[in-house]
Amino acid sequence: MTKIGFVGLGIMGAQMAGRLADAGHELFAYDRKQLADSLAAKGITACASSKEVAEKCEVFISIVPDTPDVGAVLFGENGAAEGLSAGKIVIDMSSISPVETKEYAAKIEALGCEYVDAPVSGGEVGARDGTLSIMVGAKDAVFEKVKPLFEIMGKNVTLVGAVGAGQTAKVANQMIVAMNIEAVGEALLFAARAGVDPERVRQAISGGFASSKILELHGERMIKRTFDPGFRINLHQKDLNLALTAGRQMGLSLPNTATCQELFNACAAHGGSAWDHSGMVKALELLADFEIGQA
Repeated sequence: MTKIGFVGLGIMGAQMAGRLADAGHELFAYDRKQLADSLAAKGITACASSKEVAEKCEVFISIVPDTPDVGAVLFGENGAAEGLSAGKIVIDMSSISPVETKEYAAKIEALGCEYVDAPVSGGEVGARDGTLSIMVGAKDAVFEKVKPLFEIMGKNVTLVGAVGAGQTAKVANQMIVAMNIEAVGEALLFAARAGVDPERVRQAISGGFASSKILELHGERMIKRTFDPGFRINLHQKDLNLALTAGRQMGLSLPNTATCQELFNACAAHGGSAWDHSGMVKALELLADFEIGQA
């Protein structure tokens, strides 16, 4: 049994913390919202701050929305850095900037602790079922220590490289996901506008080379018009901004990533920041003046 600190009990974090508790680990958690009864029932102890969590745990895990949020959790008032002692391990499973990740790691390592970046992909379903893909940046020896914890939360656990490499892999992942959503949305809109049942088209191509999780899950969302998150558009905008900013710094053209970001921007302009990211299709529908499912 490991004493684990967990900060960030949102759509993903609550499921991940629950799985760790179910596996027999002792958890101390902090979130801006009150600890859910379902988590308290698993024996998870609510704490008053990230500092208190860090004081009580051996391994500190955070999963929060954005780069500044991680900075606040670690180094803000009553942040984890105030409660850490030498030898503890800090794991950030948020999706944030690789550049700031390296800066945060340097500060944590100066305290005599180890730092791991381990962003995830797989959404709420993956978090619930323990089938997340976890992209890890860490020293080899540290990775081996925490790998058993990752295997409780995920199915595909990969050490990508040194600290920061996990975040780079996650940005690449989010680029691919966004472009797949755009492709599925465009194809289903094409089929619907041509007068063909988009659900039957989705079924027909699901067994071929175009098959993907996006077609399976988000294609169904597009057809059934179920855009409750899931993974919010504003979070995917944040991830694509990381990609586009890094691309500019490297002199790298990312034209399709930029197009997907503009479609997300259009959704946000129409009040869709909190839609599931499959809602990108609504921007395509606006351009076409036609909605999937329309007669």
